[in-house]
Order: sequence, then C-alpha cells, then structure tokens
Amino acid sequence: MKRDLLQPLPTPLRDAVEREWRRLEVENELLKEEVKRLRMAKYGVKSDQLNEEQLTLLDEEPGVVSVEVKSECGRSELEKQDAARQKRQPRQHPGRAELPAHLERIESILACTPEQCRCAQCGGEKKLIGYDTSEELDLKPAQYFVNVIKREKRACGQCEELGVSTAAAPQPKIVEKGKASNAVVVDVILKKYCDHTPLYRQCAILEREAGIELSRMTLCGWVMQGGMWLEAIRDAMRVDLLSGRYIQADETPVGVQSDQSVGKNHLGYLWQYSRPGGPVIFDFQMGRSREGPAKFLGKFDGYLQSDGYGAYDKIGGEGIVHAGCMAHLRRGFVDALKLAPGNASAEAIVAAIAELYAVEKRAREAGMSAEERQRLRQMESVPVLERLKKQIVALRQEVLPKSALGKACDYALGQWSRVVVYASHGEVEIDNNWCENAMRPVALGRKNWLHIGSEEAGPRIAAISSVVETCRRLGINVREYLLDVLPRIPTWPAKRVAELTPMAWAAQHPSR
Repeated sequence: MKRDLLQPLPTPLRDAVEREWRRLEVENELLKEEVKRLRMAKYGVKSDQLNEEQLTLLDEEPGVVSVEVKSECGRSELEKQDAARQKRQPRQHPGRAELPAHLERIESILACTPEQCRCAQCGGEKKLIGYDTSEELDLKPAQYFVNVIKREKRACGQCEELGVSTAAAPQPKIVEKGKASNAVVVDVILKKYCDHTPLYRQCAILEREAGIELSRMTLCGWVMQGGMWLEAIRDAMRVDLLSGRYIQADETPVGVQSDQSVGKNHLGYLWQYSRPGGPVIFDFQMGRSREGPAKFLGKFDGYLQSDGYGAYDKIGGEGIVHAGCMAHLRRGFVDALKLAPGNASAEAIVAAIAELYAVEKRAREAGMSAEERQRLRQMESVPVLERLKKQIVALRQEVLPKSALGKACDYALGQWSRVVVYASHGEVEIDNNWCENAMRPVALGRKNWLHIGSEEAGPRIAAISSVVETCRRLGINVREYLLDVLPRIPTWPAKRVAELTPMAWAAQHPSR
C-alpha cells in the first residue's frame, strides 16, 4: 500500500520519503514505549498487568488511585494469584506464636469471686486445683527521670591542709557538661538513624509523652557531638576495609543545606564502601565526581565491585580488578519486558540469569568456602554465562538500539567483562546487593529528615551511619555498643581506636 502511493514519485524523492517513513516508524515505536513506561511509573507496579487500552483510560482519569488501578488489572492474573495462595500451606496464626522467652514474666493472679469459691450444691469450700494460664505482650511507656548524682566530699577536721577528697566521677559523658545522660543521647541518635525519626518529631514526642520541652537545636547538638566521636571509629574501620582484598561500592544522593545552592538544597552524596560480612563505611561528598572514590580508595588494588557508573573507572592501584553486578544487568531486561512483554528471547535471558542465581543459592546453603564456590561456578555457571552472552548478542540484533531492550543489551555487553569476574573468583559475589541493601536505611531516612543541615555535618552523619549499618550487618545490638564505646572515645588512646570498632567489640562480646 505504501509503495503503491509512492510509485508516481521520482526515484530520488521516493527513496527520501521511504527513509523518512522508516525513521518516523522507529521514532513512533520508541515514543510508544516511553509513554507506556511513564504510565507504569505513574500508576505503580501493578500497571504491568494492564493492556494499552486500560492504561489509556486511566491516563484520562486524573483522580485515579491505586485501588482503581488494581481493579483494572486482568482478572485471569488475579485468579492465578488466588490459586497460588490456595496451594500454599496454611501459616500459623501470629496470635498463637510463643512470646520470646527472654522477656520478663510478671504474673497477675485473678481470684474467683466468693460465690465461685463455694459449692452451689453442698455449700463447701472449693479447693484450688490449678490455673487457666494465658500470656499477652504488654509494655510500660518510656519513663524519663532526673538522675541526681551526689559525689561524697570528705575532709579531715584535724588536717585541713590536706584538702578535700571527692568521690570519682561516674562514667565519662558523651556530651561533656550536658544535661542529658549517655542513654538519652544514644536514644536520640538511634531514633533518627535507626528508626528514621527526625529531631523535630522527637521534640514533639518528648513534650507530648513526658512533658519535656527541648529545642531541636539541643538534640542536634547531641547528635553532632556523638557523630564527631564516631569519626575516629569510622576511620579505623576504613583501614580495616582497605586492608582486605574485596570491596563493594555504591552511592546515593542526599540533600544538603549549603551556600552553594541558594534557595534550594545542594545535591550531595553518601558513598558507601563495604565488605560482605564486614565493615560498612559511608563517605560524605558534596558531589558525584571520581575525586570522592579515588581519595577514599587510595592505592587499593583488590576487587572493586560496583554498577556501571564511570566514576569507579581509573581509580585505585595498578592491580585493581573491577567486578560488575549481575542484578543491574538483570534489572534492565526485567524492566524492558514490562514495556515489551512476550519477547521470548528476553524471557530466555532472564531465565538464564535465574540459573546463575540458583547455583549461588546452592553454594550458600551448603556453606561453601571461596575455593569450593569458585570450582562450582567454573563447572556450572561458566557454561550458562557463555550461552547467556550469545542470547544477548542475538537479541541485540533484533531490537531497536534506543528501545528499552536495546539499552539493556548494550549495558550488558558493555559490562560483560566485569560481570563475569565473579565466576573466576570465589570471594566475589555475583552482585552488589550486600552494598545496596545497606543503602536502604539512608533512602528511608532522607524521606523523613529530608536533608543534611550543613556541609560540616556530612562527615559526622556518615560516621553514625557507618557504625549503625556495620552493627546491623554483624548482628550487634547497636544500643549496647554505643553505650559502651561512645563515652570511652574522648579519653581513648588514638593508636588503639581499632580496639573499639564493631568488629573488635563483637569479638570481645561473643554472647551479644
């Protein structure tokens, strides 16, 4: 039909029109894909169940909510989900679960009434034969109190020249001469950086629950003082991390109040460097340039695993080996399939990646060492990787270069030499998920406390986050750790700070 319409035109003009026609067809396909991607982002994760007509109708409803989106999803898919739920084994009702044994048990005995203590038939007294016992979880609201510390002062009435003896001061304070105890300061820090409760909300809670009126600046001073002491711990953990042979890295933006950006927040970054099962270290930088990781890593020449961000290139020592992330590679194809569902080649690629993760799961469940995991990968993962690359190359030739699938293929092939590094090195993980999981608290926190108050506060907040996330990764009770370590840092010898890191503390307190 198209060629018939162009036949009357001169050959040069007809060729030009055909080229323009093909260009517009390609552009139209890309625009359709972009519109669908934006609609899916607008209506949430459920919108991949909607067809084009349903998405179009929803787009014409400016007041649509997520509940309405779910109702528009295909019924057949819902039926599949219901069938899958019915196949699952019934779960135990949470109300019937045993309450933790370590909790204190406080007994309350409910006596029978006098009428119940007498037999209705003979009038005799009934004997106690036992109790109908049940348990319920209860609580006592946090109680704030004033700790009045009286230090004895003694003097000899006969020898006044010897002066007065005073009892030793209690444990050193995190905030010297402050009105808050160490327990209160630590509680404020944990509520902000573990529970993501900003300081202004903490002030409101204190006033509502305990009638205590404290300014936000007071609480901020406590947090910054604690962060200042923890910078020494963070620096010691950095030395420990760089002494190893394997580091995962990632970065996330965070708003910063700064003179550099008048009328709006400056976009700063928290860079994270960590080792699976080891320290997690955050480094605050005002930008996202290569200068930040280059300064932090120095001459590190081990394995550096990250996503495809170019700032990680050309840094570290001469022997540094860059490893890629299979999760990032997979994510591109999964997202593309949402825009172009039913592509058999793309689905085969995702299935092949699932085979690779199945190998990792077996190695993890078997508790394999790095050497054993490397041998398993060479036997089972390498053949899958070779097949996977061929599938990606073949798909790349079928799709439009600027389409979502085309971009996913380009990213995978561009990162391929780094993504396959893990197969030859047992200590390297298949992906960067350990690092990304440690980033989630920062993402949750910035939705609540919104921004960092100043450039100077950045390193202190990075130090607090480093300690909190390292304790979480090591399974340490962060409150116990901070109450024990924070007061000791001001008078602790600088050469021995490594003895106070969470790793060292965990070794000294194995029961905790």
